[in-house]
Amino acid sequence: MLLQAGYRLIVLDNFSNSSPESLRRVQELAGDEAARRLVVVDGDIRSADDLNRAFQAAVEVESTGAEAQTTGQVQAVIHCAGLKAVGESIANPLAYWDGNVAGSVQLLAAMRAHGCRTIVFSSSATVYGIPEHVPIPETAPVKPINPYGQTKAAVEQLLADLAASEPGWRIARLRYFNPVGAHPSGRIGEDPHGIPNNLFPFVSQVAVGRRERLQVYGGDWPTPDGSGVRDYIHVMDLAEGHLAALETLLKEGPQLLTANLGSGQGHSVLEVIAAFAQASGRPVPYQLVNRRAGDAACSLADPTFAASRLGWSTQRSLDEMCRDGWAWQQANPNGYGS
Repeated sequence: MLLQAGYRLIVLDNFSNSSPESLRRVQELAGDEAARRLVVVDGDIRSADDLNRAFQAAVEVESTGAEAQTTGQVQAVIHCAGLKAVGESIANPLAYWDGNVAGSVQLLAAMRAHGCRTIVFSSSATVYGIPEHVPIPETAPVKPINPYGQTKAAVEQLLADLAASEPGWRIARLRYFNPVGAHPSGRIGEDPHGIPNNLFPFVSQVAVGRRERLQVYGGDWPTPDGSGVRDYIHVMDLAEGHLAALETLLKEGPQLLTANLGSGQGHSVLEVIAAFAQASGRPVPYQLVNRRAGDAACSLADPTFAASRLGWSTQRSLDEMCRDGWAWQQANPNGYGS
């Protein structure tokens, strides 16, 4: 989305749960001209040296580009780096506080050193914990109930403190609900290392035959079919939300903006399984098991602020999420290792 909008990009990734092949395919989809505007730096957000290399790469790209339109400085950062599994965070909280919080401290220090004051941060609906009311507005209490959510809330607070202490910061905190699906081409999609920690890749891996069955946590929730209800958002809608947030910050003055990225529509786990089976034409065997500690019956976004403030709302349905997710999984049964 950013390449298609004309931006020059420096991507910093340590590939701990991803593959360089994904970025090669991004370049392929974007076309030759756009591909030249993407530079990849293999490095870790927790390393000041790696961050400096990434910021320096922007200067080097601009100095060699005859059509350069900017000063060679990084104008903005989209911060997606971090660990994101609730269960893993409970088992290994040190890794989450190190990667998510200490990494963010290093990134913000590097931004300040390089004169960049604009950041879009990938936060999460987990900061709300067990919601008191649904749909959940941005004004709902922040009270996370697991280490993953606590690290996201900590970085949100860090950003608020930074905005209050130094003039000039333009900050968007985007609270994702449940991103799923894939690029409609089937060329790029979710390929977690090891056993997936999230529902959608697990469902797709069962459908393609990589895994025997799915476990559904709790069949006795107070919902229409007894399974948990969540707000699923197509990853392409999510990407468009980032572009909308970035461009809002770049055209406006210093601010601290917080927005939910969700649809406001709820689908149960069993609905997702049925929709994916329909899209793939494959059975998705599952078994009901006990509820997980910390889960909620229902979590839905109130998306009205993002619509009014960013001019953004979701456009794609659950059927499209499943169709595009299956296109990716079918063409890449073993992910980027296919």
